[in-house]
Amino acid sequence: MTNREIKISFQEYTSVKELDTDDQSLCNEAVKAMVNSHSPYSKFRVGAALRLQSGKIIHGSNQENVAYPSGLCAERVALFYWGANHPDDPIESMAVTAHTDEFILNKPVTSCGSCLQVIAEYEKKQNKPIKTILFCKDGPVWVTRGIESFLPFLFFEDRLS
Repeated sequence: MTNREIKISFQEYTSVKELDTDDQSLCNEAVKAMVNSHSPYSKFRVGAALRLQSGKIIHGSNQENVAYPSGLCAERVALFYWGANHPDDPIESMAVTAHTDEFILNKPVTSCGSCLQVIAEYEKKQNKPIKTILFCKDGPVWVTRGIESFLPFLFFEDRLS
């Protein structure tokens, strides 16, 4: 038997104000995206913003449906839009935020497993990691470069390609 250990690495900032101006701007875009959340059931709004290599910003927000699980997370809304419309303009960075009136979020909300796998797929497709910024209002900010910090056991099988 061999014991193995996986360590992840990310940067933590006390607030969005500590980020450089480009990242602050992307976080503001994620907040704007959250406005279009359709979340009447969970009342948990999520917004995502992607910055492409060209500088173009793509927005996504969670979209719920009474016929659960027919909805879609904000990250996948933005990523699938990118994949369908801008696949040749690599994603440089992504900011994700959430808010609910039901309780206070004291730390960033991480992407679900399905979203993490989609991020991994698109990193592989563009052969380039995506800087990911997770934040919440008045709380810490987590920044990582590459999805492996969030999903160390990525599902990839090269023989499926």
